[in-house]
Amino acid sequence: MLEQQLVNALSLGCVYALFALGFTLIFGVLGVINLSHGAVFMVGAYAAEQAVSHFALPLWAALAFAFALSGGAGLLIDWLVLRPLRARGAPHLIPMIATIGVGIILTNGVQGIFGAENIRFPAGVVSERTLSIGGVDITALALGIIALSLVLMAVLLLALKRTQLGRALRAIAESPRAAYLLGIDVEGLFRLTSFVAAGLGGVAGVLIGLYSNALYPLMGKSMLEKGIAVIILGGMGDVRGALIGGLFLGLAEVLSVAYIGSSMRDAVAFGLLFLILLVRPKGLFGTVFERKA
Repeated sequence: MLEQQLVNALSLGCVYALFALGFTLIFGVLGVINLSHGAVFMVGAYAAEQAVSHFALPLWAALAFAFALSGGAGLLIDWLVLRPLRARGAPHLIPMIATIGVGIILTNGVQGIFGAENIRFPAGVVSERTLSIGGVDITALALGIIALSLVLMAVLLLALKRTQLGRALRAIAESPRAAYLLGIDVEGLFRLTSFVAAGLGGVAGVLIGLYSNALYPLMGKSMLEKGIAVIILGGMGDVRGALIGGLFLGLAEVLSVAYIGSSMRDAVAFGLLFLILLVRPKGLFGTVFERKA
């Protein structure tokens, strides 16, 4: 049934969009493609699972814990890796290579602690109740994923568009030096951006872990690839594009599995992305401009 597949696509696409939002936020404000974002996504998923399994926390508290721990990891990455490179005026390629190393360290660390095998959230963490609307069955998990993702994305978009903080972040995205001359705490907002972006990535990791019912150390690798595809499709650094791109990728994957076959899932999704970018290389909302120092 098409309506059922659209619900599945919406829940998966919301997770992709949430992950990509954190990814594109770092690029837009810091001017860095943070390739450790997938590993931070994975750390958030493991943090929530441990909070539920070993500390018997409810799921909402585990989500908050995953956000805080992932955000702290993002803050640490900025402080130990990105900030020193910024201070030295390192070319854009250097931070990208450095974050690859950070991602490998995080992934190997988690694998060393928990092993390479899949682990799952304990049974009963999420209600198995199903809501039927017009012949479409919506599980409590799918409804929760959609609601939480949309709320977090709406809060972020409103903060960027309607608050003084959002205006400051947009000024930094345009020119960090000009923002500094205007009295904006550029380094402080770099740290805040790193924390929030990593926190969103961690929450996305929890949601995808619940959706697929499997956690493993390399789960961030495939999500990183999809996150890169989403932000390129939507337009580098544009939060609206991350949202639309994530939903598009989720729709393409679910419909390809339903009507073509699971083996063609990634081929169809990325093939469609490739075709769109042939027509519009800048992405859906992308613009070509040179970021000022």
